[in-house]
Amino acid sequence: MAVDRIARVNELLRREIGDSLFLVLNADEVDLSSLSITQVDVSRDLRSARVMVSILGHENERPRMLAALRRRRGAIQSRINKDLVLRYTPRLTFELDSSVERGDRMLAVLTTMEAESGEPGPPEPAPGEQDDGQQDSN
Repeated sequence: MAVDRIARVNELLRREIGDSLFLVLNADEVDLSSLSITQVDVSRDLRSARVMVSILGHENERPRMLAALRRRRGAIQSRINKDLVLRYTPRLTFELDSSVERGDRMLAVLTTMEAESGEPGPPEPAPGEQDDGQQDSN
């Protein structure tokens, strides 16, 4: 039962942190469209939480963007404390999550391999069939 509660708190914190980013950070510091909270891992005692942040693009600006998040940690924690009812407001630690970027790279490699091998893509619909697989009623 405790594991289920921790999972719910993780998801709740992930959504709340994502919502508070738009209120706490300004667009001059960080490109908010490239920033997303992918995962939150809260400790069993709810006193600390590791926040995994994905930043798409902006390879040269990632350290600066993470530093801006770390500087605004207190304001984000204050928003969590105001909006959520928890025994403790966890101390947030922001870390870069490159799993989304690795997944995109892997999909690009697979697409390239498929194109080079000359394997056909999905089958074309037969004459008289619609794109969703349904026969014409004519």
